[in-house]
Amino acid sequence: MVKLKPVETQERLYVRVAKQIAEHIQSGQVKTGDKLPSERDLAEMLQVSRPSVREAMIALEVSGLIEVRTGSGIYVAEPKSDSPVTDEGIGPFEILEMRSLIEPELCALAAERISDDQLNELRNLFNELIRTKGTSEMEAYDSQFHNLIASACENTAIAKTVSWLWLLRGQSELSRGYHQLILNEGVYPIVDEHEEIFKALEARDPDAARLAMRTHLESATSAAAKHFLE
Repeated sequence: MVKLKPVETQERLYVRVAKQIAEHIQSGQVKTGDKLPSERDLAEMLQVSRPSVREAMIALEVSGLIEVRTGSGIYVAEPKSDSPVTDEGIGPFEILEMRSLIEPELCALAAERISDDQLNELRNLFNELIRTKGTSEMEAYDSQFHNLIASACENTAIAKTVSWLWLLRGQSELSRGYHQLILNEGVYPIVDEHEEIFKALEARDPDAARLAMRTHLESATSAAAKHFLE
């Protein structure tokens, strides 16, 4: 593959990454069927984070410029049109990174403040996650589960921030499309991880709640990233 240059960070980074790779593909410097370097190698060449590379790969996949073959790698696709790489909104790994920064701490706070009624409601939502395990129905209960924990903090700013992050996942074409893709590959919320979160909240243990939420979001990020792994 032609040598790639480090990407400057003056605008949305994943779009700049995607455009640089797209230019090499559209100019013919990289041919149909060629395998791109691994996520790690691309991040090193471009001097950006691996999540930024993932977002760029999603944009390129949405544009039809690459084909991700899970377990094999990322390949240049047969050109279908001169589809430009545009800013399709906030990407799924950006949202997951933001959630990973705030949800463990809010979960610890919720463990101190959650009411008995909220615990009962959370238990009912957890039971619905069990009932709908492995189906698309889980998504609605997953959202309600996390939003209820945020509400239990008794802090409107926290509750609205978490609600906004879940709204972004549905409103962003980039995030929505990728999320549907991994659902089709069988990546669903993990019930056991939600159980650990619920148990920690039920015990009103802030440290356990923080750890359970952090573990859950790290697992969700790793599961979402498997689409790109060889």
